Amino acid sequence: MSHAPTTLQERPTPAPAVATTSLSSRTLPRWAPLGFAAVAIVLGVGLGLVAGWHSRIQWGLLSALFFVAISYTVTTAVENKRQAKDRLATSVVWVCFVLAVVPLASLTWTTLSRGAKVVDGYFLTHSMAGVLGTEPGGGVYHALVGTLEQVGIATAISAPIGLLTAVYLVEYGKGALARAVTFFVDVMTGIPSIVAGLFILSIMLMAELKPSGLMGSLALTILMIPVVVRSTEEMLKLVPNELREASLALGIPKWRTILKVVLPTAIGGITTGVMLAIARIAGETAPIMLLVFGSQLINTNPFEGAQSSLPFYIWEQYKIGSEASYDRAWGAALVLIAFVMILNLVARGIARWKAPKTGR
Repeated sequence: MSHAPTTLQERPTPAPAVATTSLSSRTLPRWAPLGFAAVAIVLGVGLGLVAGWHSRIQWGLLSALFFVAISYTVTTAVENKRQAKDRLATSVVWVCFVLAVVPLASLTWTTLSRGAKVVDGYFLTHSMAGVLGTEPGGGVYHALVGTLEQVGIATAISAPIGLLTAVYLVEYGKGALARAVTFFVDVMTGIPSIVAGLFILSIMLMAELKPSGLMGSLALTILMIPVVVRSTEEMLKLVPNELREASLALGIPKWRTILKVVLPTAIGGITTGVMLAIARIAGETAPIMLLVFGSQLINTNPFEGAQSSLPFYIWEQYKIGSEASYDRAWGAALVLIAFVMILNLVARGIARWKAPKTGR
């Protein structure tokens, strides 16, 4: 019995894959934007010097234009137009970010460098009583006390009103009344501070009231309420409706659902909105000039007598025009920035503490 010979057919071995390099795939390296930025800075500064421009702002604008142009041109030549458009959009975003950060960093550095010369324990614990404006010395204690009291009273009045108004608009508001409230809140958001001061001043004149920190707080309240309402309203709208529906399905009343579910969920954003409103009114000067009048002495009673505040103190010292008064003005500006920063840190801590706990 014979058997036919079998032949083994060998399968062809696949060719090894060739590794593509960044040059063969025509892809720019990750450090390309940094290189573009370095070249753009050199070209911007060089062209500015050749043209006789001595302003660093002009150098920076030229460098920004060169950065965008170089990024788009090189990416088009090396990669393709689609990647070049993406790189162009990214470059514009980075340029806008730098343009926004540079003035802020410059302002912060200038305030720190000039205000740190006078800010010490004596400056924070003494007033301007008995100190001439052109002479060195004196402090900011009376203005700091006035700011804390006036902002505190305004916050105590406007925060509950703004919160309850936002709850009404989101949870209950329907029909003409809700639309009217929303319209007036939007209008009040753009009211200049001097108008709020004039409104309270007219009430003072009709009621024959004297200037005090309370009058200034009432004007600040008018400015603060719409900011609190608008920010709180947006935060409440972000709370998922499923949470409300689940709570109501368990038979919990709506008011308790709002108190125990909706508000704790949005407490972080609500607190941030209140802090933004406080930061806005903390720097207002016009209502204080009209309603509080300012004072060189320490007045811890906001319901009687003239008071000062940090913005009013800064304007007052800058108006004097001496070297010592300029230093005191920058010192007060540094104290005001620190005041707002501390408030924001406290707000973040409260929001993190009160935020609902997430499961695993």
